[in-house]
Amino acid sequence: MTWHATVLTLFPEMFPGPLGLSLAGRARDDGLWTLDAHDIRAHGLGRHRNVDDTPFGGGAGMVMRPDVISTAIAAHRPEGDPRPLIYLTPRGRLFSQADAERFASGPGLMLLCGRYEGLDQRIIEASGAEEISIGDYVLSGGEPAALVLLDACLRLLPGVMGGAESAEEESFAGGLLEYPHYTRPAEWDGRPVPPVLLSGDHGAISAWRRAQAEDTTRLRRPDLWAAHLSRRISGRQSPQDMTGSVATASAGP
Repeated sequence: MTWHATVLTLFPEMFPGPLGLSLAGRARDDGLWTLDAHDIRAHGLGRHRNVDDTPFGGGAGMVMRPDVISTAIAAHRPEGDPRPLIYLTPRGRLFSQADAERFASGPGLMLLCGRYEGLDQRIIEASGAEEISIGDYVLSGGEPAALVLLDACLRLLPGVMGGAESAEEESFAGGLLEYPHYTRPAEWDGRPVPPVLLSGDHGAISAWRRAQAEDTTRLRRPDLWAAHLSRRISGRQSPQDMTGSVATASAGP
């Protein structure tokens, strides 16, 4: 079954954006996934298609109306649609690699992109939307976050990346940040490649990469390192933890 994404946004022209390029774009052309983006303003009220109003209780900014968002969802979410409904918001739970794997293993996603001060809380509750953030910072809208989330999912779909081994060794796949990479020339600007990588000793190379991944994670992401130690102590190591396969750095909110 083709993985299908639906995006509800005030700026549908932002999609597919970068997802229409490179491996994801090629996979889309090959029918491995599809995307449709719909303008929330098409369901706005009155002559000016209003989608927002002033917040009750006062305060700066505008809030997107629950009746408009409800109509938009109903128009593009068929009865019984099994896809999760995701609302991108700084108030949401932090997006993780585990989320990307969960979403990629399903039939697809419907994404809600807010603007202004966000959505009226009542439509979030009534729709059962899962609130997700891609990081501790504020964007001008949910569209960039939606692109990040989709990219993280699409690269996990069968046939998109090409080699399964590449995905298995990426950041966070084994709970650690990825080890550094080197290529030709063997010496550049007076900086040589670590000799172990030229040794041909695969065991030594694996051990070096493991140590580098652990050191980088410990120094740069104490939270990940603490979780890694907790898993190791409790004996819940993943296959990557046991073999030294680790992954790369993450993207955005």
